[in-house]
Amino acid sequence: MSADPLDSYSATVIRVAAAVTPLVAALEMTGTGRAGRRTGGAGSAVLFTSDGYLLTNAHVVGGAASGHAVFADGTSTAVEVVGADPLSDLAVVHGRAPTAAPADMGDAESLRVGQLVIAVGNPLGLSGSVTAGVVSGLGRSIPVWSGRNRRVIEDVIQTDAALNPGSSGGALADARGRIVGINTAVAGVGLGLAVPINATSRRIIASLLKDGRVRRAYLGLVNTPVQLQPSAVVRTGRRQGLLVVEVLPGSPAERAGLRAGDILLKVGQVSVSNAESLQKLLFAEAIGEPLDLAVLRDGTELRVVAVPAEMTENQ
Repeated sequence: MSADPLDSYSATVIRVAAAVTPLVAALEMTGTGRAGRRTGGAGSAVLFTSDGYLLTNAHVVGGAASGHAVFADGTSTAVEVVGADPLSDLAVVHGRAPTAAPADMGDAESLRVGQLVIAVGNPLGLSGSVTAGVVSGLGRSIPVWSGRNRRVIEDVIQTDAALNPGSSGGALADARGRIVGINTAVAGVGLGLAVPINATSRRIIASLLKDGRVRRAYLGLVNTPVQLQPSAVVRTGRRQGLLVVEVLPGSPAERAGLRAGDILLKVGQVSVSNAESLQKLLFAEAIGEPLDLAVLRDGTELRVVAVPAEMTENQ
């Protein structure tokens, strides 16, 4: 008699939970901003180095400079903020070196829609909480509000693994226990989002560790991957592009004449087919430099020149 499929599923979740839970801390940030107002927030953080560096969300850190992390086994440490990048919603904090080995960081580029993922965090103050689900979508680009300012977080992972307040900054792991994302937001019932661990986010983390910040070029697009129609494939020689869902007002993209409904095919000499392929072209070296864009609009291929600006807190 064959084994119950649920047993295999349960065994995988149990194994990953046992490996990842000790590496996820409950994080509470403290600080004082203007007019004596409290800054920072509460969430989760993932240990990713042997000398006490933890990865979390920029929105969890907020404006705080320090805080406190408590691991599932009850050990705790004071932490100091190393750096934060609101555009990717990633931040690094540093505490006392732990006794546990750090997380095994994976690569979200290997993820496929429908793949099993396990989320570990501290929702509603319940430490070491584990939920499981599947990858519901990849390459998402979402607008978020920071005070009165609007930002775009690119290339997020969409999952139906349950996330709740306090899950932010926690781990999203694959079936082998590798961290493939940092949970960032709850977008609605059955809809959670996570920042992927990939080449771009590794570059961001390295910049935070080195300089405490990330200089980013800014176009001001909300986009999503799209498959081109057969007729467009014949004309352009490309099968995929980035559909422009929204052009943010006053952005370099608006000044260049880009419109919602355009399909971005190439940036410079590089074809773009997902948010990461665009994002990794928009680091410091692109600021202020003319950027040639190949765009498909109403079936016609156009050339547009945009000049990325530096990402600021007002964008």
